[in-house]
This record gives sequence, C-alpha cells and structure tokens, in this order.
Amino acid sequence: MPKLQGFEFWSRTLRGARHVVAPMVDQSELAWRLLSRRHGAQLCYTPMLHAQVFVRDANYRKENLYCEVCPEDRPLIVQFCANDPEVFVQAALLAQDYCDAIDLNLGCPQMIAKRGHYGAFLQDEWDLLQRMILLAHEKLSVPVTCKIRVFPEIDKTVRYAQMLEKAGCQLLTVHGRTKEQKGPLSGAASWEHIKAVRKAVAIPVFANGNIQCLQDVERCLRDTEGNLHNPALFEGRSPAVWELAEEYLDIVREHPCPLSYVRAHLFKLWHHTLQVHQELREELAKVKTLEGIAAVSQELKLRCQEEISRQEGAKPTGDLPFHWICQPYIRPGPREGSKEKAGARSKRALEEEEGGTEVLSKNKQKKQLRNPHKTFDPSLKPKYAKCDQCGNPKGNRCVFSLCRGCCKKRASKETADCPGHGLLFKTKLEKSLAWKEAQPELQEPQPAAPGTPGGFSEVMGSALA
Repeated sequence: MPKLQGFEFWSRTLRGARHVVAPMVDQSELAWRLLSRRHGAQLCYTPMLHAQVFVRDANYRKENLYCEVCPEDRPLIVQFCANDPEVFVQAALLAQDYCDAIDLNLGCPQMIAKRGHYGAFLQDEWDLLQRMILLAHEKLSVPVTCKIRVFPEIDKTVRYAQMLEKAGCQLLTVHGRTKEQKGPLSGAASWEHIKAVRKAVAIPVFANGNIQCLQDVERCLRDTEGNLHNPALFEGRSPAVWELAEEYLDIVREHPCPLSYVRAHLFKLWHHTLQVHQELREELAKVKTLEGIAAVSQELKLRCQEEISRQEGAKPTGDLPFHWICQPYIRPGPREGSKEKAGARSKRALEEEEGGTEVLSKNKQKKQLRNPHKTFDPSLKPKYAKCDQCGNPKGNRCVFSLCRGCCKKRASKETADCPGHGLLFKTKLEKSLAWKEAQPELQEPQPAAPGTPGGFSEVMGSALA
C-alpha cells in the first residue's frame, strides 16, 4: 500500500483530527493520552524521545514505546529530537511499526535543547533539516511530520515552512512563539504567523499555543497548554478536579508510569486548590507511593466538598471562588509580572533587608529545613578570588593563580608542577627519564652459525611466540 501524504494522510490515517494533545516531556505518557482521548482528544503525541538514546538503549525503547500494545491509543505520532539524519532515520525505523507517523521536534526552546543542539536551535540550519526530512521521507513506511517555532518575521517563517514541505514533511505543527519566548517571557502565541503558514503550504497545519478552553480551539481554527489543567477542554466542560484526578489514577493503576509523571499531573490538575491548601501541597510533594498521592487527592476533594457545602446560598468571595473546577492557569506575561504594586518591593529586596524565612522562596525554605544553619545572606557568603583566565574561583595554593582546569592546561603545556592542584607533570617526566637511563641496554640476540639449526632456546622462543 502506498504511503499516504498531506491531507489524504490527515483525513484517512489521522481521521481528520482537529483536537490534538501535543507532545509534553514526562507528561503525555500512555495513561494521560488515554484520559485525554476519553474526553475528546482525537490525536495524541508521545513525549519527545531522544533518537540517539532510542537507537542504542533497548530499555528506553521498551519503557517509552514498546511497553504494551494499546489499540485505544491510536492514531499516535511518535516525536523524536535529533540532529543527525542517519540517527534520526534509524530511530524512526525502530518506531514506525508502533505509530502512525514520525515527528521531528524543531520547537523545543529549552537550555537542554541548546546544549544538545536540537529542537528550535536547528531552525537556522536549513540544509541539515532538508537532508533529515528528505532521508526520512524516502526510508520510512509512515509519513514524517515536523513541529516548529516561528521566526519574528512572518515572511521568514513562511519560507521555513515551505522548505520543510518541499523536503517531504506531510504535516506541520506551528507553535506561534519564537524560541526566545519561554518561561516568564512566553507572552502570547502569534496566530497571525500560523495563519500565514497555513495559507502558504499545501499540507495540513496544526496550531499550537494559547489553547486554554474550547472557545480558544474554535477561535484558533477560525484564525488559524490547557490540556494539562483540564483534559476535558475538548468537550467544552470544566468538571470538578477530583472527577478527572480519580479517573486518571484509575488509568495509571492499569497502565503504570513513573510516579514523577503522576505527581506532576496532580499538581497541575489541583493547581488552584493547592494555592488555598498549601500544607497539602507539601504533602503531595513528599509522598512516595501512588496510593499516597491518591490519599492526598482524596483529602483535597473532601476539603473542597466541605467548602462547597459552606458556600451554599452564600455569595462567592475571593479572586477564584471555584478553585475546585478544572480551569486554565494563565502564566503572567513579562510586563505583567514585572509590575509592582504601589509601595511594594521585590521579594529579593525583602529577603536582603529582613533575612527572614517568611519571605524566602519555597526552594530556599526547603534547603533551610534540610540544613537549619544554612544562610542566604549575601554578605555572609565567602568571597573567592577569580581565576586570571576564565573567572572561575582560583585555587588558593595554585602556583599560576588559576582554577584547576586552566592550571592543568598550562602545566601540561609547559611541563610544570602545581602542588596546590596535585599536578606533577615535570616531576613525572624527570622520573621517567631517570628510570630509562638506569635500565641496561637490551642485548641483541646472537645470530646462529651458518648451516646449523637454532639452539634449544631459539626453538623454545619460537614455541612461546
């Protein structure tokens, strides 16, 4: 059967999917995908997998894809990060029988992607990307797709998408943010970029970014990360958090996954309620078993139900009176987050001024719980002299006034010693030369007399050799 392409692939293999759960590291595992499908998701992606690790590690393949055959988990797209055409295709060949398409991640903006040289940090290497997509398109029995981030310029984004389409990409997911827009600098995704790409290419385009409720989906479809907080968003519902939390935990019992994944999902589902019941937030962070997590979730449910019974007939109060229903969390933008109320000071300024645990960040408070003598007062931190070359702290007894790394390079180059760092290049060289001088010269073997066979020692030497 010939490989389907473009809109034919989307309509027949992907069944015309319009409500899609994007790949999420450690979050779009099998249990979460099944929960999302029960509540309106029509297509799911695996978490991003590292192509090189997938090729060399059988356990990694088993844990992330080969664990069990689940017919309900289709259609499914497996996403890889890679920066080598051959490695990408090798990984894809190992995965193609377990999915409906292979996706190349060109959208990850995180520092780990920069260090690993993949994701959005390949978006300027068009020749490499062309070779990767072209080779995958030729070798695979399933279509190859791509997820990208946009450039600031709409025109360059369009040319980028057209290049990928020409190389063999059969479906494009466009995240409407640049690679610099992440964390507190995320801002809003640009649907204008996505709209321009959709008009310029002849393959299906999935829009990604700013999807918090069903109205956003429909508006995005017209114009062109709420799933983690409300898996029922594709149904247009905002159910009670415990309804989906209990359903998810039941699925996890049937399809186990790492406890860290479960904890992260519960933190997001209960996000707003945990702002009210902070002590249960700490409890959820500490429990070590699935049943322990379920118990915390049950306690949150009971507290919410008690609060609901008290509010019956009363007017809701507070900024978020119904924190127990699934609803999006909207990260403050960079401008909004930088605004300070009149007369207010930054948390860092308060920390430096008061030095009390009440204003320390949660991470610092945890560190202080583990070590009560730990202090975060900048004035009490030890001062280190800097290395003359790289700026790292230098060794106090270094003969070159350098850090160990720079000292090792210089001592090796100059064949010198630095007792302060335990580097003895000169001493070892001198000992080596002295040892060689003390050894007697090797005696060359005496040749056998002409016409006589070798002696006993020569025969034995041959046998031993």
